[in-house]
Amino acid sequence: MNIQPKSVVALTYDLYTDQDGQEAFVEKADEQNPLVFLAGVGMMLPKFEENLSGLVAGDTYDFKLAAADAYGEIDENAFADLPMDMFKEVEKPEVGTVLPLQDNNGHEFRARVTEVTEEVVVVDLNHPMAGQPLRFIGKILNVRPATEDELSHGHAHGADGHSEH
Repeated sequence: MNIQPKSVVALTYDLYTDQDGQEAFVEKADEQNPLVFLAGVGMMLPKFEENLSGLVAGDTYDFKLAAADAYGEIDENAFADLPMDMFKEVEKPEVGTVLPLQDNNGHEFRARVTEVTEEVVVVDLNHPMAGQPLRFIGKILNVRPATEDELSHGHAHGADGHSEH
């Protein structure tokens, strides 16, 4: 079976970014801990899925995504000043610290501290890999039709269709 919408894909990957003109290793999924996902439901980057479309178990791949097709370019409007009094109960964060935050709707996200002054903590709300092209190298381990449960839940239940949930 080839990768198409409503199929469950198990694959390995090595992920690299471009940092100062040099390719830098970021993370991997191997055969013992593969990435398993339900194709065509918006779980993965659209261009990632597009590059995998039509592949079958045993196929290898090596492709790059431009920053705009990955996590986007850096949005200069995605920086925020948090008042220092938000941190009176905790230790003042340092530049580079990643803070767990929550919006007014209860959605959790992370922000990286870029500056600390006496009055504010400036945080970057961009995705950590925004502005970076990505390179994926890997192998398709398995492709199978999604089960009715997976389709109704909108996610894969593991490489073999079973889940611990």
